[in-house]
Amino acid sequence: MRAFAYFPMLVGFMLAAPLSFAEEKTFSPYVSKHATNVYWGDSHLHTGLSLDAGLFGNTLGPDDAYALARGKQVVSSRGLPVKLSRPLDWLIVTDHTDLMGIATDIQSGAPNVVAVPKGKEWHEGFKKGGKAAGEAAFDLIQNFSQMTLPEQLVKDYSPGSEVFEGVWHEIVDSAERNNEPGLFTAFIGFEWTSVPKGFNLHRNVILRDGADIAKKVQPPTTQAPSGSTDPMSLWQWLANYEKLGGKAFAFAHNGNLSNGWMFPTESTYHGGKVDKNYVELRAKWEPHYEITQIKGDGETHPYLSPEDEFADYENWDVGNLDISELKKPEMFKGEYAREALKQGLLLEAQLGTNPYKFGVGGATDSHTALATAAEDNFFGKSTSVEPEKDRISHSFIANDMGRIEGYKLVASGYTAIWAHENTREALFDAMQRKESYATTGPRMTVRFFGGWDYSDKHLNSSQAAKFGYELGVPMGGDLTKAKRGQAPKFMVFAQRDPIGANLDRIQIIKGWLDKNGQLHEKVYDVAVSDQREIKNGKALSAVGNTVDEKTASWSNSIGDAELAALWSDPDFDKNEAAFYYARVLEIPTPRWVLYDKVRLGAKIPKEAELLGQERAYTSPIWYSPR
Repeated sequence: MRAFAYFPMLVGFMLAAPLSFAEEKTFSPYVSKHATNVYWGDSHLHTGLSLDAGLFGNTLGPDDAYALARGKQVVSSRGLPVKLSRPLDWLIVTDHTDLMGIATDIQSGAPNVVAVPKGKEWHEGFKKGGKAAGEAAFDLIQNFSQMTLPEQLVKDYSPGSEVFEGVWHEIVDSAERNNEPGLFTAFIGFEWTSVPKGFNLHRNVILRDGADIAKKVQPPTTQAPSGSTDPMSLWQWLANYEKLGGKAFAFAHNGNLSNGWMFPTESTYHGGKVDKNYVELRAKWEPHYEITQIKGDGETHPYLSPEDEFADYENWDVGNLDISELKKPEMFKGEYAREALKQGLLLEAQLGTNPYKFGVGGATDSHTALATAAEDNFFGKSTSVEPEKDRISHSFIANDMGRIEGYKLVASGYTAIWAHENTREALFDAMQRKESYATTGPRMTVRFFGGWDYSDKHLNSSQAAKFGYELGVPMGGDLTKAKRGQAPKFMVFAQRDPIGANLDRIQIIKGWLDKNGQLHEKVYDVAVSDQREIKNGKALSAVGNTVDEKTASWSNSIGDAELAALWSDPDFDKNEAAFYYARVLEIPTPRWVLYDKVRLGAKIPKEAELLGQERAYTSPIWYSPR
């Protein structure tokens, strides 16, 4: 392990003065071969065109979402000025496909909407605003989850209807207007919102293409009579889309709200077996997973990882999406990314394909059209919880079964993509090959390579990334053909967000399948700040805490700005399949609720967490003995 002053390897060339990594341009001779730039974006954002977001009171559209992402100041639906501290490089607007167009018609009180009792009820709730609008939105969500929406309204706003096609074309046209290759990438996308029995099986879809292909199709839905909640139907839609000459893939999110259905191992939610066909299709169409967002962090859970001291981070574990069924411990196995990565190794041994061999990213899933993921600039999940003194008292959801309090919302997250240029094609391809990582909001720069021949001279080189690629694989890659008597070596580098907190540590998480068919995991501290000691893979002391809760401030007097390590697996067995990924932790900083307390005078329940250690998760590197 070493800490050092500058990371020339992160971008492939030396700079006269440091710049924001999202703004750096490279002149590396290896640009055609290796990814030399990191590009920041939000892969999951809703505008007022989404049925629930519109009912919450969101009146902003896709153009507003892109304007904010590109660095412009916009006015929120509740009249608040908002701007990002730094622009993003790319954005996917992912409005819900089900009931496309109903949101604006509920707002305006369209005749066909108010003619239906439920539609009239939702319109009246929207008109009242605030809490009433939120209650109306959750009533819609609950009816959506339980498939009890009024049949006439489903018919009026389904594929084939004039309004549905009009909204889809509006989404496509907005992406085309805002896409500027080399400067800002606006992807065409959508959210397929499967939630049978209230169990979250949502997928977002990203298209590599432009309007010429996107307008040949209408996105799929889940509500009857024309829709389906079966992921197989979505994968078939993707296959049909590619027959038109396009490229697309899907990625799931919030397995923590699926009550065990997101990552099945023995049966799927619709009763079919997880067989050879299932694992092959899922591996093909879902190469990415949204590991962190507003509705809870999805890396792991203390129940699954009892020896991981950092597993208890922003967990949502009350029940399914609408809390119509409470959580049981046995459900966790099918909900979290780390466990899914482990179960994928077992399924590969049984069926020949790993369905959970995914890269990772983070997103907001904000329904405000505002891609704000910073703790000190958090505009909430919906317009009903934009910054105000009492927003913490607004439960995300509450019923007779249970509740998720407002202070449990998470200011998270973003996806960082390593690519050679900022275009739809380059970023899509990088995500598909899994050269991406997630953060809970801060823009930490992280690189992760695995190989057999790395040495200290490669780690210390000004062209370490070049050696990372030429002697091994980057995050998302595969290692095979273990050399006799050698364990794989990993180079990992992390640099703090230029305007953020120092780093506490870098960890490498390993999961593996042993010779007896048993799954294991282990967390190794590989680089720690402040010259603390590591013994047997564990830091012997905590980094400390500088947060002043009276002022919601903190100091970089602890931690390091940069950390790096060359690490070799001490427990490697060449006959055991394994995966490795890096987790980078910041020093403790305030959560958004503490900023609300100090800035707005909000009353914070004693149960609310005021501090947290924000983090980054890289996509894994897999080892196969085959």
